[in-house]
Amino acid sequence: MTSLRVTFANNVKAIRQDKNLSQEGLAFACNLHRTYISDIERGKRNVSIDNIEKIALALEVNPYELLIKNKMKLK
Repeated sequence: MTSLRVTFANNVKAIRQDKNLSQEGLAFACNLHRTYISDIERGKRNVSIDNIEKIALALEVNPYELLIKNKMKLK
């Protein structure tokens, strides 16, 4: 069973890469630090609801989409 944190990490990374954004570019867009984004994508951070919202806005997706297992396979 994949944890929700890992699902979130995988979705953020996949969507960011699909939009040709660097970690630095995403971090800038959501006013977070690049190393924080890196930690999120490696599943090392327990992300607050506020930061989920910031990341979703920067990636132009609904926040819940970042929490759906195998989200990128649904496209």
